Amino acid sequence: MATTQFDAENADNLEDIEKQFAVKAVMHAQTYWTMMEKMRGSAMHFTREDDEIYETFVAEFPEYNSADAVDKINEDEMKSAKGKERWRKFMNQFEKRVHDFNFGTLLRTAARAEYQEDTTIFVPRMQFLAIEIARNRHGLNDWIYEDAHK
Repeated sequence: MATTQFDAENADNLEDIEKQFAVKAVMHAQTYWTMMEKMRGSAMHFTREDDEIYETFVAEFPEYNSADAVDKINEDEMKSAKGKERWRKFMNQFEKRVHDFNFGTLLRTAARAEYQEDTTIFVPRMQFLAIEIARNRHGLNDWIYEDAHK
């Protein structure tokens, strides 16, 4: 049997597959939220590469090197042609070391927001990791734990 190359650029979107990806992304968001309710974000680790992810992120995106900068995310900048190229270069460095580095994940556009339709965007997992690791290092997600333990 001859094998053919899969062309993702020209493949049809199958509704059932898209729904399965959406379900997995929502489950990931729910799991992350539950973890933040049980532990301060500032004490949380995602991968063995967290330190390198953070250091590389702030080196390649110096505009995100503060709590204020990672508090609110501008989706238009992130997904612009220039933004996509910068993020692709950053993400590809971790392709072989971070499981599902490019898998679609939900990201809150503001650290003080909960996951809701108007406060959530769909991003590759490496973007989620970079931003959430930075938010956690700056203590921006600790409010979730504190609210859960009032």
